[in-house]
Amino acid sequence: MTLPLVLASTSPFRRELLTRLQIDFIQDSPEVDETPLDNENTAQLCQRLAIAKAQTLSKKYPRHLIIGSDQATTFNDEIIGKPITHANATQQLQNFSGQKLVFHTGLCLFNSQTGLFQHHVEAFNVYFRALTAAQIERYLQAEQPYQCAGSFKSEGLGISLFERLEGNDPTSLIGLPLIRLVTMLQHEGVLTP
Repeated sequence: MTLPLVLASTSPFRRELLTRLQIDFIQDSPEVDETPLDNENTAQLCQRLAIAKAQTLSKKYPRHLIIGSDQATTFNDEIIGKPITHANATQQLQNFSGQKLVFHTGLCLFNSQTGLFQHHVEAFNVYFRALTAAQIERYLQAEQPYQCAGSFKSEGLGISLFERLEGNDPTSLIGLPLIRLVTMLQHEGVLTP
C-alpha cells in the first residue's frame, strides 16, 4: 500500500496540474521563508525552497509522500515577480517583446516516513514574439494574468505571445513538472494511469 499524497502548495495552478494524474491528494500550505540566500543562483533557490516546502509539512503528515515545488522566472539573469497590476504587466510584456525568459521549477518528493527525498530542477525557456502595444493590451484585457510570473498564462491565450518554447516538460512552465513527478512517484510505488 502506498502512502497518501500531500501537495505542499496553495497554488490553484499546481492543484489543477496534479489532478491530471487522477491520484487522490491533500493540499496544504507550507510556511517557508522564500527570501533568496546570498550568492544563491535561481536553480539553487528553487531546489532549496521545493525541499523546504515538502519537509515543512512532515510533522503534520508523518506517513505521507509530500510534494514541494517552487518556481522562479528570470529575465536577463534577474528574477522577476508577479506583476500584480495592469501597469506592471504591460511593462513586463513590453520588456519581454522579442526576448527570452527562463523558468526554473524546483520539485521535491519527500517520504516523511523514511526521511528520503527525490529532487530535481527543471529549466524551461520561453521566447516571445515581437509584440505591439495593441497586442499586449488586448492580451491583458482578455486574461488579466496579474498573479502569473511573466504576465501570461501559457495554458490559455498567452501561448499566442510566444515565438517558441524550449524544454523537456511543458507543465514545468505552469509550476509542477508532471513528467518528472510521475517518475518520482513510481520510485515510491505509486501507480499512475
